[in-house]
Amino acid sequence: MSNFAFNNPAFQKQDPRNVATYPGAPQGQYAPPPPPTAQNAAVDAAASAQLEGMYASPSAGALETDRMSVEDTIWKTVGLFAILLVTAVVGWVWTAATVAIDPNTGQLTADLTPWIVGALGGFVLAMVVIFTSRKKIRPALIFAYAAFEGLFVGGISAYFETIWPGIVMQATLATVAVVGVTLALFASGKLRASKKATKIFMIAMFGYLAFSVLNLILMWTGILPGELMFGMRSATIAGIPIGLILGVLVVIMAAYSLVLDFDQIQQGVRNGAPRKYGWLGGFGIMVTVVWLYVEILRMIAILRGNN
Repeated sequence: MSNFAFNNPAFQKQDPRNVATYPGAPQGQYAPPPPPTAQNAAVDAAASAQLEGMYASPSAGALETDRMSVEDTIWKTVGLFAILLVTAVVGWVWTAATVAIDPNTGQLTADLTPWIVGALGGFVLAMVVIFTSRKKIRPALIFAYAAFEGLFVGGISAYFETIWPGIVMQATLATVAVVGVTLALFASGKLRASKKATKIFMIAMFGYLAFSVLNLILMWTGILPGELMFGMRSATIAGIPIGLILGVLVVIMAAYSLVLDFDQIQQGVRNGAPRKYGWLGGFGIMVTVVWLYVEILRMIAILRGNN
């Protein structure tokens, strides 16, 4: 989802070092260079040679400027997803090794520790990262978040794969397709965030969160019948599961959340935010992609469960 940590002032104010100035010009404003004066020919030649050398040398990257860049943020994001994949394998193997059929009820059982620990740990760390990033960026916390999310994703994926073989590949391909199309549309300029759309997104997000919490409470307290595996999502309207209708809306919300993530990264680069904020860029994208994957996984499970 949209990364609230990007509300940091570093993303809202333009870095004065990104604005060309000359001696005597007001601070942060552009002024034309002073008129040329007569200079020694040797000095001119040396200056020209120096300029040619500067143009011939490679341009300064994020490491040299200590400024956020799209390329550096991409590499940070790839690194975070690499951590997630490693711990996802751990969660998958752990859960798959404990899957069994209960002889009394005939139901599938498994050790859900990776799933539960990953979900709780990831949620707590996400809140810490979001609410402390205004003061200090702590990459170690973001690394830990990626690791916990991996346990969660691996655990839930292994459980669902046991019930519906092939579902993980289906959900993965669908997630990659949504992310790829959204990125392509954003890069082409055909899809952009707007204040009106963002307000609608936030209202829908809080409504969805309220529904999810209520559904979870009803399932835990046993108010909803046990045969409804996904609670109110498994209920139907005109023969169509609520989870499918809601799932389509959530996928659209997640896609717009990705647009917000891309837009905030672009804004940070444009305003010359410090390089360390690239970790927040990767964090925001990871939060959204994991959310998107889980929603698609659940939507496919509801669809296959009703066939």
